[in-house]
Amino acid sequence: MEVQIIQDTESFKNSLLGAVKSELEVLKKEFQPKEPTKYLTRAEVAKMLQIDLSTLHSWVKKGKLKSYGIGHRVYFKRSEIETALQPLNK
Repeated sequence: MEVQIIQDTESFKNSLLGAVKSELEVLKKEFQPKEPTKYLTRAEVAKMLQIDLSTLHSWVKKGKLKSYGIGHRVYFKRSEIETALQPLNK
């Protein structure tokens, strides 16, 4: 299959560049960079929340907090810990 370009190469180049530039502008407006995930150890979470490690373990077992692991190490996502905190109505 053969493709023929009817317009001259310079105008084709300009129209192609214009289309690419407009698409890049759309992407720039919509793009939201993803922040790196901050992981905390059990000790860091317990210190942050001012609780005992046994309380943290209990909260994980009850499903109040979600833990992640690699091997025998346990980690928590800082964003999820902060989201789990709920305001008290007074």
